[in-house]
Amino acid sequence: MDRRQQLLKRLDKAWCVFKESYAGLPDSQLLEPGVTGAWSVRDIIAHVTTWEEEALKHLPRVLIGKRPPPYSVAYGGIDAFNARTTEQKKDLSLREVFRHQEDVHSRLLELVESVPEDQLGGDTRFRHRLRLDTYGHYPKHASAIKEWRERRCPVDLNPAPTLSSRSISEIPVQICTG
Repeated sequence: MDRRQQLLKRLDKAWCVFKESYAGLPDSQLLEPGVTGAWSVRDIIAHVTTWEEEALKHLPRVLIGKRPPPYSVAYGGIDAFNARTTEQKKDLSLREVFRHQEDVHSRLLELVESVPEDQLGGDTRFRHRLRLDTYGHYPKHASAIKEWRERRCPVDLNPAPTLSSRSISEIPVQICTG
C-alpha cells in the first residue's frame, strides 16, 4: 500500500469513528447542549468541519512553503477562533451542518488525492498540519461524544441473565429517552 492509500485509510478510520460516535442519535439529542461545555453534538460537528476548512485553507499554502499566520496573532488564540466560528455557525440548521460537513470532507479527500506523494509520509509540514486539523482532531471529539452518551445512558455493567434462568418479563429493560 502506498503512502497516499495509508494516509487515506488512517483519515477514513478516524472519520468513521467520529461519525459513529453520534450515529443513531435523534435530532433532539444532536441539538442538546452540554456535550463539551455548552456545545451540542451539532456544534461539535460544525467545529470539526471548521477545522477541516482550515486545513483546506492552509494546506495549499503549506505546500508552497508558506506559513499560516499564528492563531494568537490572527484571532487572539485558538480558543478565541473556536468561539468566533461557533458563534458564526450557531444558527445553521442540523441539515445545513450535515450538508456542509459532507461537502467539506469530500473536498479535503480530493485535496489529499491531489498532493504530491512526497508530502504524505513522514513528518512533512503538510502531514503535520493535516494530522492536527483532521485525523488527530476527530478522536478528541468522538471520545467526548461517547462519554456524554454514556453519562446520559450508562451501560449496565452487570452481565445479563440468560433466558433459561429468568422469564423475559423478569429481565430489566434499560430505556434511554433523554
